[in-house]
Amino acid sequence: MRAKGHGLKPEAGGVDGRTLPHPLADVYLENLLLQKGLSENTLSAYSADLGDFLGFVRDRLPGCADDELLRGVDEQILFLYVVFVRKKGLGGRSLARRLSALRGFFAFAREEGVLEKDPARFLENPKFARSLPEVLTRAEMEAILAAPRLSDKLGFRDRTMLELLYASGLRVSELCSLRALDFDPQRDILRVFGKGAKERLVPVHAEAAAFLADYMNIWRPLFKPRAQELFLNRSGKGLTRVAVWKLVQRYALKAGVTVPISPHTFRHSFATHLLEGGADLRSVQMLLGHADVSATEIYTHVQRELVTRTHSRYHPRNFRTVHE
Repeated sequence: MRAKGHGLKPEAGGVDGRTLPHPLADVYLENLLLQKGLSENTLSAYSADLGDFLGFVRDRLPGCADDELLRGVDEQILFLYVVFVRKKGLGGRSLARRLSALRGFFAFAREEGVLEKDPARFLENPKFARSLPEVLTRAEMEAILAAPRLSDKLGFRDRTMLELLYASGLRVSELCSLRALDFDPQRDILRVFGKGAKERLVPVHAEAAAFLADYMNIWRPLFKPRAQELFLNRSGKGLTRVAVWKLVQRYALKAGVTVPISPHTFRHSFATHLLEGGADLRSVQMLLGHADVSATEIYTHVQRELVTRTHSRYHPRNFRTVHE
């Protein structure tokens, strides 16, 4: 497992954005890191969420010491906080994450004996519709993959990245953190470190593997590497997620694809096209690195359509009705 220094502290919160640490919040975040292996991005988001909430509480309980601050939180303050963040225009998913952070934090405070009663035990997530992800058609995907020029190092690098995003369903953070040793050319397997630094092995089809091998052996040395990351910028350092997002946008525009697109669109398209080809949901879950199949169930509409088409095509009574 690749260790990273987190140094997590609850950060800017409240109405004035000042730093609002709390000793128990630090302990809670460290516990999430060690016990649950949450990703650095998730921990940073939780840290900011808790800082924002603690700022809100301090504004309503001025002069309250840290050891008494949490004891002053009741269901009324939690309700007022939800109203407060809703008025700021926070989206449903962002609000759900904040409430999840608060429920976990106060449950932890109760377990540690800091609180006698958990004021957040009845705090429920907002209800919101589960939208289907944007998915590219196979023709659109082929057009984007063909957009980079293969005659220079940047174009070949970009084509290799696009091929990998579609071939393996990688998250953009996973793509950016890949290193040369993470690819096994003998088996065409990628070692990927996903959320919470959880490792999984992902197969790469022959065409993407060929691009990757050529990039590593021929084109990557031309970047004069100054970092261990597999994909490098002009300065020989690792690419950022923002840089990958921008190049995906650029090649979509070049390919004439007008639907909204991001690196995550490749991941959704990867999963959808696998299911359309007959893959089962459990296999797709493993390839995507979802810890829970519920995260993969946004793609069940694809399976439902497949089942309907299969039933219509192969059930003897359907066949009889159509062909008599």
